[in-house]
Amino acid sequence: MKKLAYRSVGALSGMLGGFISGMIFKQVWKVAAGKGDAPQATSSQYGWGELLVAAAIQGAIFGVVKAAIDRATAEGIHNATGTWPGD
Repeated sequence: MKKLAYRSVGALSGMLGGFISGMIFKQVWKVAAGKGDAPQATSSQYGWGELLVAAAIQGAIFGVVKAAIDRATAEGIHNATGTWPGD
């Protein structure tokens, strides 16, 4: 039952993490590149360099946000149940 609860909370926190990291990335990209929208992989108006830098920044932000939310979720489950979800 505890694993099911953690998976449910984990799925919701994953969606929240994706939303939050997307918002952070948009703001970082505006500051870093001085442009409103980040390049899309299929857009012809951006070169490889700009595309790959944008993807690297986006991936780093997503990784940090995901790790922070996963850790906070695990601590919340631990505090509520007394069991660490990864053990």
